[in-house]
Amino acid sequence: MIHHINPAAASLTVPGIRVFANKVAEFEDGINLTIGQPDFPTPENVKESGISAIRENRTGYSHNAGLPALRKSVSNFFRDAYRCCYDPDSEIVITNGASEALDSVLRTIMVEGDEVILPSPSYSGYEPLIRLNGGTPVHLDTTESGFIPDPDALSALINDNTKAVLFNYPSNPTGVSLPYGRMEKLADMLAEKDIFIISDEIYSENTFMNKHISFGTFENIHNRLFIIHGLSKSHAMTGWRIGYVLGPKTVMEHVLKVHLNNSICASLPSQYAAIEALDHTRGFPHEMNTQYVERRDYTYRRLENMGLTSKKPAGAFYIFPDISATGMDDVSFTTKLLEEEHVAVVPGSTFSKNDHSRIRISYASSLDNLANGMDRMEHFIARQKP
Repeated sequence: MIHHINPAAASLTVPGIRVFANKVAEFEDGINLTIGQPDFPTPENVKESGISAIRENRTGYSHNAGLPALRKSVSNFFRDAYRCCYDPDSEIVITNGASEALDSVLRTIMVEGDEVILPSPSYSGYEPLIRLNGGTPVHLDTTESGFIPDPDALSALINDNTKAVLFNYPSNPTGVSLPYGRMEKLADMLAEKDIFIISDEIYSENTFMNKHISFGTFENIHNRLFIIHGLSKSHAMTGWRIGYVLGPKTVMEHVLKVHLNNSICASLPSQYAAIEALDHTRGFPHEMNTQYVERRDYTYRRLENMGLTSKKPAGAFYIFPDISATGMDDVSFTTKLLEEEHVAVVPGSTFSKNDHSRIRISYASSLDNLANGMDRMEHFIARQKP
């Protein structure tokens, strides 16, 4: 019966992130620096809100688009934080995590043969979703422009088959944020193109140097822009599975239909917890960011001392160093590091297939873990030198 399986599904592989995360779990002394998951607990008041919902038997279905109160909280949050205006009744849908939000958008807009442009390096989960929806990912290489997309280079890739461009800033895996001037030029160029813009801003609250700017602030692209967001990274709520998508009313009514036929609605207790997070716990990301900055600076300094250069991240909790000085490619480096030192990081080619000179390290881990991991990596690199 294997020949009856969707070829797009059969061709999927386990992402490099999970491959190395699974392997390091086999070692009792393994150090996992692969997963992009905050190592902080969900805030107590947020947990209590979810617990109360369960105790009070608020465990059924909600409106397919999500609780009206939660959609209002999302709308207020984006208005207050990023000066973006979205109608909670018609322009916001609550989803089962940001991944489902993105999938619902892609399934709404894509048909067989469509192309979606990905500024690369890019999160490894995007390409499979595009292919599963009958599309072709087209990669815009940003390695020569500081991991920031050039408007002219992006424009040159747009053709009659282009359905959308998918941005992700702050970026996974590079930690780069977009400056306002570059965003404005991108928005002005895209406003003249007949394509959708998808902006995955899940790490917007994990921004360190300057305040995050949302693509939603640019009115000239509002009618074709989808913003993907959620609570996983900002409030250490990965397992609660609350994401959401914001977009223009004329298209969001169709996104809602796709979403409800896929999952009906997001978990009700989780939705109540999300209201508490957005309404009363907006300062929590800052508490985490203070520690992320300390971890970032420590990891950056240790890597530089090893001769592994990198662009200092402005957000998210990843660093993307160049390992070419070791004489090894990314797969050899990560495989040997895991085998010899029991430290798991991710090959850079997981995020950019043509770049084998980088690795991704997640510093969403304790300083003790990072110190131990960096010590082992330093010993590993020292042994490779003749």
